Amino acid sequence: QVQLVESGGGLVQPGGSLRLSCAASGAIFSINAMGWYRQAPGKQRELVATITGGGMTNYRDSARGRFTISRDNAKNTVYLQMNSLKPEDTAVYYCNADGVGVVGGILGPGDYWGQGTQVTVSS
Repeated sequence: QVQLVESGGGLVQPGGSLRLSCAASGAIFSINAMGWYRQAPGKQRELVATITGGGMTNYRDSARGRFTISRDNAKNTVYLQMNSLKPEDTAVYYCNADGVGVVGGILGPGDYWGQGTQVTVSS
C-alpha cells in the first residue's frame, strides 16, 4: 500500500512560520506532481500549492509570496514552508501525490492523500 505521512503542523502566532513535510512510502513506484491542500471548518478543501517532478510550481493567490513548496525526489518528500501566517490560514493541511503504485494488490495510477495535519494561527 501507499502511505503519505505529514508532519510539522501546530499552533503559531500571526506573522509566524511553520514548515510542513510529507513523505510518501510503501508500494509507490513513481510520483508525478505533489501538492498541499487545506480544509477549514465548514469549507471545501482547496489547493494551496503544487509542484511537478521537474520543479514547476503553482500557488493559490493568497499563498503566493508567503508560502514555498519544494520537494526532494530522492526521498519522495514534499515540503511547504509557510511564512507570514495569518489566522485565515488555519486549516487541516493535506498532502497529495499523483503517481503509480499498488493499491489492493493492483498496480496502476493513483491519487494518494495523507491523513492531514492541523495548522492553527492564533494569538
